[in-house]
Amino acid sequence: MDARPQEPFSALLGLQIEAIRPDFCRMRLPFRPELRTAGEVVHGGAIATLIDTAAVVAVWSNVDPAATRGATASLTVNYLAAAQRIDLVAEARVIRRGRSVVFVDIDVFSLAGDRIAKGVVTYKLGYGST
Repeated sequence: MDARPQEPFSALLGLQIEAIRPDFCRMRLPFRPELRTAGEVVHGGAIATLIDTAAVVAVWSNVDPAATRGATASLTVNYLAAAQRIDLVAEARVIRRGRSVVFVDIDVFSLAGDRIAKGVVTYKLGYGST
């Protein structure tokens, strides 16, 4: 597992890595009242962050050692069901890896197995200094 400290925003949301293997990450977003909308539903922005963060971890789990930086180039989220006061889990899988562009497919579901959201992330790797 990566020894780098957790990013502050991920820590603020409480994101937890459950599993990492090459080209894969399973990450949990524990429910907290602060993550909900005015109702009882987990905010879509928190779900989008879960998708993006799990994808980035999957990308860096098997990256070319010459890569020095990267950034999300595109994030698509489809919300399939409301997540009312529940923990969520994202499973991110790299589906295509080029030298500098990586495509990741992400499924978000409840602990009961209900599908909550579907994401696709395109990630751009950089090489060399700045």
